[in-house]
Amino acid sequence: MRDKLAQEEMVGFAVIVVIVGVILLILLSFLIKTPDQTIVQDSEIESFIESSLQYTTDCDSQIGFLPVQELIISCENGDICIDGRDSCDVLKSNLGNMVTKGWNVGTQSAVKGYEFKITADEQEKIKFQGGNKTASYQGAFQDFTRGGTDYQVSLNLYS
Repeated sequence: MRDKLAQEEMVGFAVIVVIVGVILLILLSFLIKTPDQTIVQDSEIESFIESSLQYTTDCDSQIGFLPVQELIISCENGDICIDGRDSCDVLKSNLGNMVTKGWNVGTQSAVKGYEFKITADEQEKIKFQGGNKTASYQGAFQDFTRGGTDYQVSLNLYS
């Protein structure tokens, strides 16, 4: 009877050891796995550009507060806001804030750096960048035409 009780205890102990071992393996697999940094898709960048062009800025004009797309044209024309600020300065400030707040840029992030560029008839008008440029990047652009001028807004995110 004693031998049978000892065998049952040993089997129970073995079952507990196996269960604990399986749990430890599962936990270890989660710990060893490198954090999967989210990879930014081109479609996300394209959506960001499209929505940023519709963003209403704090530059007031004769027709009201200008969205970024209209502010790009005002900047190209050398216009100023009603409060006396240069439209290009307002544009750079608004876009800079949107990019830095919209994308988590840093060494521990999936996005290591960025480059935002606006061209008019293939002439670079505004360009700003942050973080580190790498060989690996995702990007998108948005074209529009106004008054015979072809504009292109592009954003590259470096990973």
